[in-house]
Amino acid sequence: MRHPTHILVVNGVKVRQPVFVLGAPHSGADLLARALKRSPGFHLTMGRAPVARVVYAFARKPSIARSGGAPRVLRDVLAEAWQVMPGACGECAAPCREAGGIIGAGPCALEQIGAGTLERFGDASPDLLYSAPVLLQAFPDARFVQLIRDGRDVVADMLADPAAMAWFKPHMLAEDTEFPNPFLGVNAAAHRDRWKAMATAGKSALRWRAAIRLSAVLRKELPPEQLLTVRYEDLHRSPAEAIDTVSAFLDTKISTIALYGTSAPKVGAWRRRLTPDDLKIVEKVAREELKRLGYQR
Repeated sequence: MRHPTHILVVNGVKVRQPVFVLGAPHSGADLLARALKRSPGFHLTMGRAPVARVVYAFARKPSIARSGGAPRVLRDVLAEAWQVMPGACGECAAPCREAGGIIGAGPCALEQIGAGTLERFGDASPDLLYSAPVLLQAFPDARFVQLIRDGRDVVADMLADPAAMAWFKPHMLAEDTEFPNPFLGVNAAAHRDRWKAMATAGKSALRWRAAIRLSAVLRKELPPEQLLTVRYEDLHRSPAEAIDTVSAFLDTKISTIALYGTSAPKVGAWRRRLTPDDLKIVEKVAREELKRLGYQR
């Protein structure tokens, strides 16, 4: 059943077909966000603190996301994040500022408001994937672009990322943790001790596997005009072609220039970055998804 559309006006602009970029950690969502953020008419945010708090609350406690007030809460924090005013970018996370090429306090879209060219809003906050059902309730006309990447490369990048590793401390699966827990990839409380004893490569693989399964559910539930799946490998190897696909999907011209000259992670770097033991556990945990997506031959 479709939820009623709410008219949201931000900076005098009606929010129509907002764009949300989804993906497992280190799947390339930040790279696509850079292209969207630097495209004319677009105002895209990444990791604003109020949004991040809500997103992680929904991810860690799925029952909160299922409550009747969740869509309104998410809609409100995004409306606040999308406000464009002097100094607004000073509240943005460093990756958001870097993606927009912001120097100083910003803001990144003030000129577009003055010129009357601001047309689209969006968000590419980390782990937004876990809020996708709530986003759809909050914005029934939303457009979703999800990034898929080889799980072995994802794990290699996660292992080198202190922020990603922070989620794997034993206390993250406390006694009041809800199961199944897609955020950490743990299906039942009975697996808690096994997870705590697992190598970080295995925990990372569980997160990737759970994210891929959520992405598969979205592909089944959403019509093609609302969801586009892009492979990181295509974005990396043929950025112009991949961006053309995204542009056609969003019916908006997206800039490709922002993708060139970036230090994007290499495709297949797991071959030199994962130890044999790490590779063994990753392929054991995520074998089915790697094979289904064509990454394991």
